[in-house]
Amino acid sequence: MPEADCPTECHYVSRDRQVKVHESYLEELAAENQRLRDQLSQSPRFLTPREHQVHDEGVEVLFALPGDCNLRPSLDVPEPDADTHVRNPMLGERAWFLPYDPSLPPIHVCEAACTAFATRLRKVLTKSETTSHMPRTQYTTEATLMKIRDPAIEWPSLPQARLLIQIVFSQVTRVYHLVLRKSTIDQLEDAYRKGNFDDPVMTCKFFALFALGEVYSARSTPSLDCNVPGAAYYVSAITMIPILPERPSLAHIETLLLLSLYSFFLNRRHSAFLLVGSAMRLGLTVGLNHNIPESKCPDPVEREHRTRLWWAIYVFDRMYGSKVGWPIQISDADIYVEMPSKVPGDIHDDHTSDTEYLVASIGLAKITGQVIDHVYSRKKFPESFLQREQKLLISLKEWCGALPPQIRLNRDGPVPKNCIMLASRPILLHTLIQATSPNPFEEGSSQPNIRQTLRTLSDACIHAARHTHSLILEEWTNGSLPIFGYFYAHYLFSSALIMVISSLVYPENTNDFALFEAAFEILRGMSSHGNLAATEFYDNLECVKQCLDSMKGADGGHPQSDISRISGSSHDSLAVIAPNQLGLLGNTTVSGIPEATAPANPSNDMAFLGESMEEFLAQPGLDFDLLDPSLTDGVYSWPNLSLWTT
Repeated sequence: MPEADCPTECHYVSRDRQVKVHESYLEELAAENQRLRDQLSQSPRFLTPREHQVHDEGVEVLFALPGDCNLRPSLDVPEPDADTHVRNPMLGERAWFLPYDPSLPPIHVCEAACTAFATRLRKVLTKSETTSHMPRTQYTTEATLMKIRDPAIEWPSLPQARLLIQIVFSQVTRVYHLVLRKSTIDQLEDAYRKGNFDDPVMTCKFFALFALGEVYSARSTPSLDCNVPGAAYYVSAITMIPILPERPSLAHIETLLLLSLYSFFLNRRHSAFLLVGSAMRLGLTVGLNHNIPESKCPDPVEREHRTRLWWAIYVFDRMYGSKVGWPIQISDADIYVEMPSKVPGDIHDDHTSDTEYLVASIGLAKITGQVIDHVYSRKKFPESFLQREQKLLISLKEWCGALPPQIRLNRDGPVPKNCIMLASRPILLHTLIQATSPNPFEEGSSQPNIRQTLRTLSDACIHAARHTHSLILEEWTNGSLPIFGYFYAHYLFSSALIMVISSLVYPENTNDFALFEAAFEILRGMSSHGNLAATEFYDNLECVKQCLDSMKGADGGHPQSDISRISGSSHDSLAVIAPNQLGLLGNTTVSGIPEATAPANPSNDMAFLGESMEEFLAQPGLDFDLLDPSLTDGVYSWPNLSLWTT
């Protein structure tokens, strides 16, 4: 140390001491350095709330505009690409994983799944960081399947077998072409006449058919190990295909599709996905995605069967993806086979179902695949989110307009309601998020044209949900709803979630809560009879109901006070999720679709009725800018910051 009164400046020798540290410490530093580099290399457009919060004058900035990097000049963040800001604002930067069993990998929760949507709704209602996703536990386990496995299981009597096959023809092949009907009946009769039950391929196919026949017709099962009818036939069929054939026949593909469909009745969605994936790959190996020359397959029925079998795979792939959120397994650009057509002569009706119905189903499946790809994926697109929503709804409108009259007016025909709900429910949920925000936006920040646009999309979602609910309710009251049906339970669950949001956000729709309660009771009834999917969905709705009860309790037992507060701010809050450059929709009045105005027998294109929807669909695509989550920073200032990422 220099002396206090020393006038001379002191100079010291530079020291570079060697310090011993553990190698693990250096590795941790290197890993931390790489992690920070990776974070900086990510687009700042959709920042992860936990890791990328910054504060500017006390305001939390969770989502930065592409041109707003100057909010924090000290942050050396690279400029994002032009197309990184147009993803679905409901998606987080990272995939959603849920730890469940320490011995197994974490569960991947797909963004399009209705159960994921239910979890997000509960988080909005509770505004709690501790609100967690409910893992799917209500499914038939492998251990249970092995318990009911019976290597000596026998074929049913011929009259019973005929009945089971006819049930499948009535309930399944009327909608999906999975087998040739007359050929299947002929094979069944021939097997019983000759007593030939030793062919494993044929046995596997018919056991899959018997399983579906039982589950569509039975109300209960005597088995104590598995309450789902037909499970014994399913297990026996599954055990016959442990090794897929190197040279598959069409019967192999038929069987895989039948088994994949039955897997949903066991609520084994992953098994269904694997089976239809195997069917698709076997189909590719035999060229089902191509037209086969007549010289290679002279029989017109067989050629048409190949075509329709491929499109059944296609429809299953898109349909399964829409239920859980899996990406499509094959692009439309890789499909060259023609659409189904009518076989000349009188043999068509003996073998195949209605051609126009199948073509309509394929068209709807194609749009459904686009919804999964364009709304729920993390891909980068040149169009904004609202532009993609607009294009999807235009496609649905064109699909509805092209339906033949006999299908358009048929309540049992293919309807796009689930597709509409899947595409537009992020808008409706975002509406609820902003309506329940503790910092509602000022009147001046709202724009009538934007409010009308978002209200139009929300109304389409609500209208589709009401239509779906009414169809299922009619089936239930008529006693014609399959008690173990997976898809009925799924559609009812999906519509019930929409009804909850509708009743909370819009004052004129408060009666929609009665529809939610009706769905709750139907799922309770299906669950009590052993429907595993209904049990899962009922448990989710019960948690939603508990959240609603907690909201009422927080208001001193006056449920309408919270609803009134939400309704009063919802109209203005719609505007803040889109910027000023949104295409003008004129001076149309913001108005909902009161449930009393819904027709008793709605047609398949009912969701597109209304001037506001027509105006929205008619807007030039270039007039739309992105659906901008950065304008909703106030919404995310409450504690639940990991809503979209955890």
